[in-house]
Amino acid sequence: MQSLTVNHRSIKFSSQALLQVENLRKSFTLHQQGGINLSVLEGVSLSVNGGECVALSGASGSGKSTFMRCLYANYRVDSGSVWIKHQEDWIDLCQLAPHEILAVRQKTIGYVSQFLRVIPRVPALEVAAEPLLELGVDIEVAHNKVKDLFHRLNLSERLWHLSPTTFSGGEKQRVNITRALAVDYPILLLDEPTSALDATNRQVVIELLQEKKAKGCGLIGIFHDEEVRLQLCNRELIFGKDN
Repeated sequence: MQSLTVNHRSIKFSSQALLQVENLRKSFTLHQQGGINLSVLEGVSLSVNGGECVALSGASGSGKSTFMRCLYANYRVDSGSVWIKHQEDWIDLCQLAPHEILAVRQKTIGYVSQFLRVIPRVPALEVAAEPLLELGVDIEVAHNKVKDLFHRLNLSERLWHLSPTTFSGGEKQRVNITRALAVDYPILLLDEPTSALDATNRQVVIELLQEKKAKGCGLIGIFHDEEVRLQLCNRELIFGKDN
């Protein structure tokens, strides 16, 4: 057990934990609807250890996606903390400056969204290798790692040097997954990572994520596919009216 004193308060962290959320609150002001304040997250807490996968479950609109965006610091929270173990130090993502958040995203926390946003004319191989290259990995090493993942994910070699802007939804999703899995992030956020995939490639993704877990990665994700949840997740955080 580790502890950290913040504002005269002692915060305890499990020695296996990689991410710890404390009493997170997030609301939105609907300016086009008379300034109504809509509370989405009310006091959500979660601790995630290395080597486990936590599913975020609940009805549509219950706050799962909002929670994920708070974990990645796409949304600023109203109150609470998102503690991340970043290079052996515990830091509160909610208190970081933008450039510090980018550093955490580069090395510590990866994100697989449902959609791939890319610059036109940039080949899929370069899109997937970009996070590795930003870390200073040799270009040949980065390309070989990406190619290995492309092979496992059954992405045809004829597509590697084409822009993903013309790809099908499933092909784009496999490029997106490769971007995240090529880097050895300690924490991975997964937003419906298999939503556009057929059964064969869905199983490949499950196996790749199981390998990440076995290496000590902590996974947090939204999985509407029950088969993915059953094979991958250790437990779930259920969102509902009380969140």
